[in-house]
Amino acid sequence: MNTGSSILTTAAIGLAGSASAAPADAVSANDLLTRIRSTDDAVRGPAWQGAGPAGAPAVAPLADLMNDADFEIARSAKRAIEVIVRHAGRPGAAREREAVQAALVRLLKHAKANVRRHAVWMLSEVGDDDAVGPMAALLTDGEAREDARCALTRIPGAKATKALEGAMRTASGEFQVALADSLRARGEKVSDHPTRKLVPTRQTRVTAG
Repeated sequence: MNTGSSILTTAAIGLAGSASAAPADAVSANDLLTRIRSTDDAVRGPAWQGAGPAGAPAVAPLADLMNDADFEIARSAKRAIEVIVRHAGRPGAAREREAVQAALVRLLKHAKANVRRHAVWMLSEVGDDDAVGPMAALLTDGEAREDARCALTRIPGAKATKALEGAMRTASGEFQVALADSLRARGEKVSDHPTRKLVPTRQTRVTAG
């Protein structure tokens, strides 16, 4: 056996493996979008699954793809945003998280309601006090207010609590009751709007047996 030849072959295989892995580790927004737009599952699937390193620059164009006429492309774009958000939320990635948060905040004014809803949910994963104000603005958005309420319920801190309290003072009907439930979930006492779990759904009567 030629030991030198074997070593060279092993080294070549290792270099080839590194070269093929490099684009996945340093994926650009343009590369990601090109692959997400593919109608080939074998191209599109690995693309959204490895979208994390594309980071904040890919968020807005992916959001636009969420309304693509091709259902699988639209769904893959949505999933890619989720992967980017969770990648940015990892420990030790504060700058990436802040950049992704800023990109998501901009999406809260997107023309499409499904994008606004998805953005506010993603902010509940990585958002901090800086995101609370823009998220709270959706509490008056008829198409996204319920998503905003649930997302704010997940954001820790007094600022989110105050945003929910402020919305409750001006809301009415079912949404006001829902806001009260959100505040209770955060440990706040809300006495003037009893939880629906304690309100009978139908009249009952107890008779002596």
